[in-house]
Amino acid sequence: MRKKKDIILENIKVFGAGAKGIAIGRTEEGKTVLISGAVPGDVVNARVKKSKSKYYEAETVEVVESSPYRVQAKCIHFGTCGGCKWQNMSYEKQLDFKQEEVYNNIKRIGGIEDFETVPILGAEEQYFYRNKMEFSFSNARWLTQYEISSEENFGSKDALGFHIPGMWSKILDLKECFLQEEPSNAIRLAVKKFGVDNGLDFFDVKNQEGFLRTLMMRQNSKGEWMVLFQLYREEKENREKLFQFLLEKFPQIKTLVYAINPKQNDSIYDLDVKIYFGEGFLMEEMDGLKFKIGPKSFFQTNYKQALELYRKTLEFADLKGDEVVYDLYTGTGTIAQYVARNAKHVIGIESVQEAIDAAIEHAELNGLINTTFYCGDMKNVFNDEFLENHPKADVLITDPPRDGMHQKVVEQILKLAPEKVVYVSCNSATQARDLALMKEHYTLVKILPVDMFPQTHHVENIALLIKK
Repeated sequence: MRKKKDIILENIKVFGAGAKGIAIGRTEEGKTVLISGAVPGDVVNARVKKSKSKYYEAETVEVVESSPYRVQAKCIHFGTCGGCKWQNMSYEKQLDFKQEEVYNNIKRIGGIEDFETVPILGAEEQYFYRNKMEFSFSNARWLTQYEISSEENFGSKDALGFHIPGMWSKILDLKECFLQEEPSNAIRLAVKKFGVDNGLDFFDVKNQEGFLRTLMMRQNSKGEWMVLFQLYREEKENREKLFQFLLEKFPQIKTLVYAINPKQNDSIYDLDVKIYFGEGFLMEEMDGLKFKIGPKSFFQTNYKQALELYRKTLEFADLKGDEVVYDLYTGTGTIAQYVARNAKHVIGIESVQEAIDAAIEHAELNGLINTTFYCGDMKNVFNDEFLENHPKADVLITDPPRDGMHQKVVEQILKLAPEKVVYVSCNSATQARDLALMKEHYTLVKILPVDMFPQTHHVENIALLIKK
């Protein structure tokens, strides 16, 4: 059977950045082209991957003219890893496109015209900003096309790194990563070398067997580190050799924990995590508030920008000290506790029991007696009975997941009718959809995009709404 010939689109001028960081161009005939590997301002030749009636999906094969915004990517894995898709674009231009995306979503999807856009809050650190990273072991690392076609022996097939996008069984063996500060790279490379040198079995994803499965590292702002291993099976002697090696080599490790995971997935939340060394958690502090971070804890992965996000949320809420505040999708209660020191009472709601347990524990740790937390599905808990049995909110803060708020939740907010709503979002498209449902009752005063994840297309947004 003859292979279908590649369609190459030539001299495509790239004029914008679209959803998920994909560049946008247009053919001479006016058909839209969604292009991976291109930067706005480039002129590229691109190979068509999918042809739709209204657009092409394509990948860059040659940059004919470089954009003035194009920069040299730092990481040797750029373009393969898929984690930092905008690393080849200047940071200033990344911020411009992120602000433009948020603004356009509010206008087009939300149908709202008259509001203030506060200039995007960029990150001081564009690299090494994550405090948590997870890596996977594999006994069959991802091979490049060059390696596949070559007769050279490239050594061990073991890998410790990231899943190749769209290929869950393929692991890219990481030589470097610019997302987490040292000793993250040093620990990962040392673990990989120790495993290979000592003949430890790296996980076989397809056949679901092996010993070393995943490695997670997180650190706090004091430079203290937690290391968590998921092991497919117990090998006590090998496990203790590896753990002792790490603790001797890296004194920054304050706690080392592990879990045996013979499941079909890498989710840790239903596993029994055992402490090998240390207390099993790290402590973090944010403007005087203390938080206990365990292996299963959710905590913002960019500590410094999260702190700025919370400060701006409090600023938007503009609390005087006598307000009742509702915090929907409260998570571990971080925002709730951050604003509680400026409020009369804060009521938080979250669907995950472990998160609520952590919120209560943190409130006690911080001596906050004016917070109350409830667990349950938001659309079920936040109902008419709840509103009848609790004091009316003066201010409502909501920070939902990427899917935004359920329509029933929006309806309940309108029934509650707080004077002020502060909507924090990690997806301005679903945020805009929700704002559209509220615009007859609330005026959108201003928005503030916040860049939590440099080198990616992701952006947070804070919106302030005032009751009409």
